[in-house]
This record gives sequence, C-alpha cells and structure tokens, in this order.
Amino acid sequence: MKNKLALGVGGMAILSLVAWAFVPRATEVELATVQQGRFERTVQEDGKTRLRDRYVVSTPLTGRVARITLKQGDAVERDTPVATLWPQAPALLDQRTREEQTERMGAMEASVARAKANVARARAALEQARSELRRSEALTQQGFVSPNQNETGRLTVNLREKELESAQQEAEAARHELDQSRVALRQYASGSETAQQRPWQIKAPVSGRVLKVQQQSEGIVPAGTPLLELGDPTQLEVVVDILTEDAAQIAPGTAVQLTNWGGPETLEGSVRLIEPAAFTKVSALGVEEQRVYAVIDIRSAPEKWRALGDGFKVDVRVLVQVVENAVKVPVSALFPVGARSALFVVEAGRARQHEVEVAARNGTEAWVKSGLTPGMSVIVYPPTTLQDGSRVSAR
Repeated sequence: MKNKLALGVGGMAILSLVAWAFVPRATEVELATVQQGRFERTVQEDGKTRLRDRYVVSTPLTGRVARITLKQGDAVERDTPVATLWPQAPALLDQRTREEQTERMGAMEASVARAKANVARARAALEQARSELRRSEALTQQGFVSPNQNETGRLTVNLREKELESAQQEAEAARHELDQSRVALRQYASGSETAQQRPWQIKAPVSGRVLKVQQQSEGIVPAGTPLLELGDPTQLEVVVDILTEDAAQIAPGTAVQLTNWGGPETLEGSVRLIEPAAFTKVSALGVEEQRVYAVIDIRSAPEKWRALGDGFKVDVRVLVQVVENAVKVPVSALFPVGARSALFVVEAGRARQHEVEVAARNGTEAWVKSGLTPGMSVIVYPPTTLQDGSRVSAR
C-alpha cells in the first residue's frame, strides 16, 4: 500500500514537471510609461553667426596707400580717417627714354620758336593789309580809286586777321606740348613737387570695430581695392541652411533655441527671414539636397552672449511645433499596422495591442491624440515574435 502511494506521488510530481516545462514562459521586455507634458517637434541644424551689416572700405582712386595702423578689434568712429591715399608717382624712365625725352623736348622748343615766327609774320601781313586799306580809302575819297577796290582790301584784312589768330593758336599748342614733354623729366629735377601733393583721407562710413585688415602695408593699389572691413559686433544674427521641405513649415517669428555655442546657457531667438531662393548642396553621403538659408535674430540679453563673434558655430533648434499637455510615448514603442500605428500596452502581465492616432513625432517622442491615457506601461522595441495576449515581464 505504501509503495503504491509513493509511486502515485512520484507520478504526480513527474506530470507536474512535464506540464510546467511545456507552459509558455513570459517574454522579457523593456517598458516605458505614457507621459503627459510638453511636446516639441524641431528642425536641428548647425548654424553660424554673422554681422547683420558689414562694410568693406575700399580705395576710391588708384594711388599709393600708406601703412594702415589699425588692428583687428580696434574701435573707430564714423567719418574718422582709417587710411591715407597719396597720388601715384609717374613711372620711372631709363637712360635711353630720358635722352629721347630730352631730344623730344628740344624739338618742341624749336616748334614753339617756329610758331612764334609764324605769329610775327602773320602780324606783319595784317599790318601791311591794314596800311593798304587805309591808302585805298584815301584815294577813293579823292576819286582816284574805285570803291570796289576798298571792298577787296577789307576782305584781305579779315583774311590776315584769321591767319594771325590761327598762328597764335598753333603757338599756344606748341607751348603746351613743350610743357607736356617737360613733365616726364620733372621728377628728376631738384625741388620736385611730389612732396607737395595733397593726400586723400579715406574715412570710416560707420561707427564700429575693425573686423579684418586686408591691406596692412604701404603700396600701390588700383581703384576699388578692399582695405579693411568694419562692423558692429553687438549686432549679430545667425544664419543656417535647412532643407526646403523643413523650411516650408517654418514661418517668420518661429521660436529658436541656440545651444553648444560655448556658453553655459541656451540662447533664445526667432526666425526673421526664410530667403526666397534655394540652392543645391551635396551632403556628406553624396546626396544632392535642396536647401535654403534661414536668418535668425538672437532675443536673449546681449550680456549672455557677449563672447560670441562673427562666424562662430552654434547648434540651432527651430521649434516647428509646440504642444502643451500632450500625451507622449517613445517612438520606439510604435509599429505600423496597415495605414495606422499601434503599440503594446501591458495589462495584468500580458501584452495587449492598441491602435493609436499619432498626431506628430520627433526623434524620440510621439504625440498620441487618442487610444492612451497617462501612466500606462507600454513596450518599447517589441520583439517580432510578440503577439497580442502574450505573457510579458519587465526586463
């Protein structure tokens, strides 16, 4: 009897062990809690600062600019001289050219003398014509000469006057040519007038600081050569290139957060402008993208970002969508079911599949409009083998 009882108990134990071995075990899963709070959908890109207004001071004329003593960071006031421009000295002449110029000047002197002789000859011819006219008029009054001869004499006087005027003009032109030939040799004469030439003062167009000195040393520069850049470092803006599909969702006035700029605080800003023209940019993966520049104004107090300068790197977060008191779940808990999204909710130790309406999502969270309540436990990264109703346990 005792042996039968022992065999029965042993059989029941063996059957219990076999049944336990074939019972499905609970799947270990990672859990997260449905929360309610602020939901943000952002566009994140790398941007850089730039001056709102930049002024390039250039030379208005060709000449010799004096050495610029200003340094980067120096403060300048409006209409104060920032550079001095001297007239350019004429080109140097070699010995052969100087001798040719000297001989040419001798030829010009001879031309002036010849022109003066022509003037004297024309003046003498005019006096002769006037004398003959006076004699003819006297004989006409006495009746010895016809009045027609007086008319011929007057025409001759007018002709001689024009010849004298032409000779005087030729003499004046020869004198100017002689002066022109002397100019090339004047730089070698003692008491040159180069030292007496007046300089041209180039003045600052605005008050600000020197950003860059592009022509530090003295030298000959053509007209339009950039000398230095001026600007006001306290008037900064941020420019960032973003994808055109993201830019279509951003309106002027959209809030912006600026981080990783070197300071401990997050700076606040707002979008002032989305430029109307886009451009093509090749990404690091070799993909062509259409991008457009967004210009951002810094709204935080200047004392917080005093260390920022022109061309500094910042991380830009454009808050495209902000919803308060939104029901949120991790995006890793969602998976597609047809045209909708679903997730697993843990109820009494079992996974229950719920279809939800996702209004928006960002990189980490999704805003769920319906189907969940705050405090529920959901499964993140659900395994592909998990089914509705499966037993689960928290990992």
